[in-house]
Amino acid sequence: MHPILKFVAQRIALGLVLLLAASVLIFAGTQILPGDVAQSILGQSATETALANLRAELGLNEPVVSRYFAWLGGALQGDLGTALTNGQDIADAMSRRLGNTLFLAGWAALISVPLAIILGLIAVRYNGRWPDRLISAVTLATVSVPEFLLGYIVMFYLAVQFRWFPSVSTVYDGMTLGAKLNAIALPVMVLVMVVLGHMMRMTRAAILNVMQSAYVETAELKGLRPFTIIWKHAFPNAIAPVVNVVMLNMAYLVVGVVVVEVVFVYPGMGQYLVDHVAKRDVPVVQACGLVFAAIYIGFNILADVIAIVANPRLRHPR
Repeated sequence: MHPILKFVAQRIALGLVLLLAASVLIFAGTQILPGDVAQSILGQSATETALANLRAELGLNEPVVSRYFAWLGGALQGDLGTALTNGQDIADAMSRRLGNTLFLAGWAALISVPLAIILGLIAVRYNGRWPDRLISAVTLATVSVPEFLLGYIVMFYLAVQFRWFPSVSTVYDGMTLGAKLNAIALPVMVLVMVVLGHMMRMTRAAILNVMQSAYVETAELKGLRPFTIIWKHAFPNAIAPVVNVVMLNMAYLVVGVVVVEVVFVYPGMGQYLVDHVAKRDVPVVQACGLVFAAIYIGFNILADVIAIVANPRLRHPR
């Protein structure tokens, strides 16, 4: 078997094992939560008969192992169950929310990835000089500030003081693309600031490491311009670690948007999860956790595959 195909198969198999382990942890974590699900649904005034009937209806009297395999079997068939609070199908409700989260994360990635690479190239070009120090200081500052604080800062100035953008990021079916982009401008801005510093610094470090190579010194002796050397000779050979960190940050953009969505009341997966955690809607919490785990593991597999494909020793085995 070709080395690349063998590696891809190994990574997919490992990803499935990790997803299975994540499903066990998610299910076990929701089962050991304190309190009674039936009591939280019916309220404190519910009778013992009503509580017993609801527990039987929800299958809470069944062994934990049986409930886990029933839940996992349904999830493998696309059946994530029914929300306890409103009786809606979780998969249908989640599909709309997931689409909104992917829309938000996609635009944040579309802005942050090229910007991080460009800033990384500029930092390498002026390594040790004031542009490099300025870029590093600004991006490090944005990474150091908590997301919720960044969100409230940009909301206060750009939504309350200057009234440039709405403070509540509401999107719905039928909105034009321009209206949606205006609605998500502030959360996208926060997400870009959060992930930009990490991607820029990793890009800078990877390229600087390649700049110590002999072929880069040869290019310098030939009299090539510094930026040409960086772009055409150093950057292509540093693409593997850059792609790796980009994929990991894209996974974070999808999975780690919970705080940003709550701050801006954005109707995405994060807001959906937080709303149902407060209501102790266990099936929704389990479904959201499983989807987030699948997305994160999937992006990690994709990062490894792209990094290995970018390795010429595996693309052209001897």
